[in-house]
Amino acid sequence: MPDGKGNGTKAAVSRYSGLKAELDRDLFNRNWVEVETRGIAVNPHIYNFVDLFSGAGGMSLGFSQAGFRKILSVEIDRDASRTIRANFPDSSHIERDIREVSAAEVAALVADRPVHVVCGGPPCGGFSVAGLRKPDDQRNQLFQEFLRLVREINPLFVVMENVPGILTLRKGEFYREIVRQFARAGYPALSVRILEAAAYGTPQLRTRAIFVANRVGVKNPYPAEQLGRANYNSIASSIDDLKTLPPDPSFNHEWTKHSKRMEARIAGVPPGGSLYDNFRDAWKRQHKGVPSMAVKENHGGVHIHYELNRVLSARELARLQTFPDSFVFSGTMKRAYWQIGNAVPCLLAQNIALSLRPSLKELDRRD
Repeated sequence: MPDGKGNGTKAAVSRYSGLKAELDRDLFNRNWVEVETRGIAVNPHIYNFVDLFSGAGGMSLGFSQAGFRKILSVEIDRDASRTIRANFPDSSHIERDIREVSAAEVAALVADRPVHVVCGGPPCGGFSVAGLRKPDDQRNQLFQEFLRLVREINPLFVVMENVPGILTLRKGEFYREIVRQFARAGYPALSVRILEAAAYGTPQLRTRAIFVANRVGVKNPYPAEQLGRANYNSIASSIDDLKTLPPDPSFNHEWTKHSKRMEARIAGVPPGGSLYDNFRDAWKRQHKGVPSMAVKENHGGVHIHYELNRVLSARELARLQTFPDSFVFSGTMKRAYWQIGNAVPCLLAQNIALSLRPSLKELDRRD
């Protein structure tokens, strides 16, 4: 076992282990079922989905990889919208503030096609434990806009992801309000679980709160974990082949250029150590033999390579988010960093989508 593997993995995973166990024991949060997603057959273009707050398309790609057909996405950011359009040319996209998107506009784009799933992640700027938690941040209310369009689209299932900090904001008051709002929207049996992306093969420790709801009276599916902590994929398993490759903007393999002085400072940072004393989760040299720390949205890159005296490239971070190399991000290098850091790991999204397929298939039989 590489030096630091146990400590590094344990520290990153255990932050939410207590909350995860508490949620799974909660009698009022039991309307869920685990689904073994390995081996589920993927028959493309059977089930349709809409992605709200889509970002650059991590959730969209994961659902598409699980055989779902993307109809529509909504995203305000210009560069992320360009990325979405380039990588999903066959679906509609609205580049605008969701508060300005009318129900009629969405209805026209969806047309008469059934929507089986609406997914998305309202901005979490006020929730994250990485910074100050701001209960009154307007971004914390955007989930109401998410639900407004859910009511219009009327999907069978809704999947909403966010940081786990959303569950303890105002001592759980915000979470309880989310439950009430979903019920009013016609989805009375909302459930939430905390999923670790590394448990599904992502070479990164990234913990997310996943809300699932449905309007058809079945249990909400969640993918069963596939890997234990001792078997998580390491950062090196994903990016080691890129370490000798020179910068290549054609597929976002670019990184922040460091001065000789900065390189010398980085050289003195040991695995698990940080360049700065006042950054808890940034500018840390990664351990080669374990998953990386959570990828951040910082536009300059915040993870130091496990061997080289530089930060990780945008493409290396994209691989840690399980984007394929064919998925190219639009905009500048810094904007690519931002898009990648905000994305949902594609492999996690794919497993969430796969877990829905048996329930959707059963509903087809009932019809």
